[in-house]
Amino acid sequence: MNGSEGTIMVLVATRKGAWFFHSDTARRTWRVEGPQLLGQIVSHAVLDPRDGRTLLAAARTGHLGPTLFRSTDLGRHWLEAVQPPAFARAPQGTAGRTVDHTFWLTPAPAGEPGCWYAGTSPQGLFRSTDGGVHWTPFSCLNDDPQYIRWMGTVQDGTPDGPKLHSIIIDPRDPAHLYIGMSGGGVHESRDAGRSFAPLLNGLEVVEGFDRADPSFHDPHCIRMCPSAPDRLYQQNHCGVYRLDRPGDEWVRIGRNMPAEVGDIGFPLVVHPRDAERAWIFPMDGTDVWPRTSPGGRPAVYGTRDGGASWQRLDRGLPPQQAWWTVKRQSMCADGLDPLGLYFGTTSGELWTSADEGEHWQCIARHLPEILAVETGHPSAAAT
Repeated sequence: MNGSEGTIMVLVATRKGAWFFHSDTARRTWRVEGPQLLGQIVSHAVLDPRDGRTLLAAARTGHLGPTLFRSTDLGRHWLEAVQPPAFARAPQGTAGRTVDHTFWLTPAPAGEPGCWYAGTSPQGLFRSTDGGVHWTPFSCLNDDPQYIRWMGTVQDGTPDGPKLHSIIIDPRDPAHLYIGMSGGGVHESRDAGRSFAPLLNGLEVVEGFDRADPSFHDPHCIRMCPSAPDRLYQQNHCGVYRLDRPGDEWVRIGRNMPAEVGDIGFPLVVHPRDAERAWIFPMDGTDVWPRTSPGGRPAVYGTRDGGASWQRLDRGLPPQQAWWTVKRQSMCADGLDPLGLYFGTTSGELWTSADEGEHWQCIARHLPEILAVETGHPSAAAT
């Protein structure tokens, strides 16, 4: 764990800016900083685990468009990226694509300081090697006719638009990447992004569509267990799945969820030290997809056995009439022992658990709609 062992920082990205919450490892009391970047639609804010002081924030302002901001002092000062993610210019006479916003940020492993990956809406993959100041596109994916067909149009994907997300780097091999595209499916690269291949075996699609066509696949969130990187979990439009490499067959473990709740949702969290443990936040998956907690009774569900069984974890959460849900980037863990869990709601509440989901408390209300929640450990020198 990089940074100060005595502090934890929770970064909350919202539709109107970002807020940062600070505590010690006991996580009983919290200090809030913010708003940061007030008025910006902040899709994702991440603290660089390699130095414990650099922040990147993916933002969009109505009249100025999409950009990225960078801070090297935990948000005291911000500078805009000189060259934010942008698609390569299309050949003359052909239709080009324009980045609507950057959606996902992933720092590279410790051996590649200053290197970051970004996923955008519409689907695009980008890389920075100077700490987020300049970004270059992966044209082998972004401009490939086959991938563009699989990505669909701007009308496809989620109500918030199509997007590339869940950029995962194998900690054993920085050339081994996974990405998710909504729509477009799960894809894998073993050559640092010079080429990608679909990883879709076993995944279902909406009834009536062809599961052999990546266009119809919609992964919502993919996570790897850092201590056991051959184990991946996925919250998909069509359920919760697990993949054990070197196999390539996803198994729907969400079928073991209670039938009255189902296994439809957006976020997923994996225990960093125990590949058998994971948590999801189900939403109402009935025909109309209202995107609310089932029956207005929100709950986290956790597994201790790789998805063979699931336990409802709702102690402290509202027992009824709570019609919010949690977006795909808005649930995370802090890496401490016992593991802390966090989620932010579409109604602007931030919930925490310092005992791996057994008990929950709300530490913030009345924030704007929460789009992403991440944790980090600031360096002692930066605090």
